[in-house]
Amino acid sequence: MSDITTVNPATGEDIKEYNYMTNDEVNKIVDASHEAFLEWRKTSHEERAKVINSIGETLVKYKEELSKLMTEERGKLYSQSLQEVDLCKAICDYTAENGITALADDEREIEDMKKGIVTYQPIGVIYGMQPWNFPAYQVFRYTIANLMAGNSILLKHAANVTGSGLLIEKIFHESDLPNDLFRTILIDHDQSEELIANDKVRGVTLTGSDGAGSIVGQQAAKAIKKVVLELGSNDAFIVLEDADLDVAVETCTQARLINNGETCVAAKRFIVVDSLYDEFRDRIVSKFESQKSGDPMDDSSDIGPLARKDLQEKLHEQVEESVKKGATIAVGGKLPEGKSSFYPATILENVEKGQPAYDDELFGPVASLIRAKDQDDALRIANDSRYGLGGAIFSKDEEKAIRLAREEFDTGMVYINGYGLANPALPFGGVKNSGHGREHGGFGIKEFVNIKAVHVFDGK
Repeated sequence: MSDITTVNPATGEDIKEYNYMTNDEVNKIVDASHEAFLEWRKTSHEERAKVINSIGETLVKYKEELSKLMTEERGKLYSQSLQEVDLCKAICDYTAENGITALADDEREIEDMKKGIVTYQPIGVIYGMQPWNFPAYQVFRYTIANLMAGNSILLKHAANVTGSGLLIEKIFHESDLPNDLFRTILIDHDQSEELIANDKVRGVTLTGSDGAGSIVGQQAAKAIKKVVLELGSNDAFIVLEDADLDVAVETCTQARLINNGETCVAAKRFIVVDSLYDEFRDRIVSKFESQKSGDPMDDSSDIGPLARKDLQEKLHEQVEESVKKGATIAVGGKLPEGKSSFYPATILENVEKGQPAYDDELFGPVASLIRAKDQDDALRIANDSRYGLGGAIFSKDEEKAIRLAREEFDTGMVYINGYGLANPALPFGGVKNSGHGREHGGFGIKEFVNIKAVHVFDGK
């Protein structure tokens, strides 16, 4: 019996079987990764940038193949899989163009010294545990920055996208990157803990649930290793009195349902001030009702299946539990029959503290619609969460929205009158139970470096 079987969530049919690597195989890969790092760290930033460009160029050659495989393994719309690959290419382009400057030494004039130098040096093997919801983007997000920094990379991908993880390895190996600088490893949780403890692994990064983050964070802390955690969320999208409702309704729909609703920075809570609530409700319910679930390879489909059957079942349990505790279903909420993992676009109303729809992350196309008295109440509700990844504000008063985003919204990221999954030029990450550390925007490239101080005296 195999250790891993990937399944097409649109059909419930098996795709392929895989087995875990032995501990000996893993240790040999770690040793090779470390040896490759020892050479890679000597290369110039300019040389690394050229290699990063070659990775992006090789990725483009596999765009359709990788996109189809991601859609097959985790059910995301094919059009969105193509967009995901484009984002990965943009990460390569941005890093190659800006990484040299980001990593340049910083010289400082210091009294009683000839000069001080701050230099950013790579530290070694970086181990990443990545989720299934964005099988390519999540990998490229941490990998490209760390390769540019001079580190080497190990990837433990989510089991249900094992094929995508191995294809990504193939893409890296067909580029100009030396093969041992990027390896996909197939291991279980016990092997993962051993890997974190391995002396040659110098940094750990995880994208996953806050529960997983707590476990991995403790494992890394025990081994005295830095960790970057990008965890769960319950992002609030706030609609204020002076919002453009056309923009708010359209954006909230997209931001909740993109990627089948399986996005950490999705719009999970619609918090609408009382004066606009009824109109917003009627319009967004109508939008959700019109969304068509279907074959993710079919361009006419608006929503594909959830990534796994157990995820569909868990989501429905959260909906049912919320209803038991007083929430009402405005649209959707019915569990489809069959082996596939589809779930309808759903909106819950009368959502209150103590319900899963208020307290927890619902990972799928289910939105919580919450009425707020006014602006202050809306921000209070938005911040009343153990999570703090992202959120949004809709207001025609841009200056006010920026002030609220800057000073009062307790999250790592805020969108104003719009939505975007991620941008290579801006930092990505959260606060509270959404984790710590940053990726993108020139910040991710310095998460796993030795920020080294060089004191230069004139020797007199």
